[in-house]
Amino acid sequence: MFLLCLCLYVFFLFVYLMNSFFFFRMRNILALLCVFLMAADQSTILLTKGESIKNTIHNIVNIAQITLVHIKKLKLPATPTEVPTPSIDGLSSISHDLGVLDNELQHPFLIQIQADVSSLEGRVRSFALSMECPLKPKPAVQTDESVFPDSRLYMTVAKVQHYLEKLILNKGKLKLC
Repeated sequence: MFLLCLCLYVFFLFVYLMNSFFFFRMRNILALLCVFLMAADQSTILLTKGESIKNTIHNIVNIAQITLVHIKKLKLPATPTEVPTPSIDGLSSISHDLGVLDNELQHPFLIQIQADVSSLEGRVRSFALSMECPLKPKPAVQTDESVFPDSRLYMTVAKVQHYLEKLILNKGKLKLC
């Protein structure tokens, strides 16, 4: 690359000495092209697989943290009982669990949190596919005609909150299938 630029520069110097107006303009354009090619050669760096995995995990954790902020902005009353959440085993189970939680969040009051969880589930699913992890199909949406819809709503939000907190604490499991 450097040799090519040097040859071009010598050629343009020769043209400049010829004092032709047309070649002078071409010299400036090609010199700029040469500088951009050299700069582009220095600035393009491909990420290694390890760096790519690290960036993806960082992005997943960021989405989980943002979702927790959105949950806290709801200012829901604290749940008096411990909400059971699925265990975090690896990408396959995390993707499936987020899909289930996404389906449970189908409520107009929770549209932002549902969008966050859906985005997180998509990111985890995509990451699992890139890591060649076996994935279960997305769970089907189930309608739940609960006798206490408000209680179910609070419990669902609490379950999502606890699950995301557990996910952040166990982010190392995002490297496993």
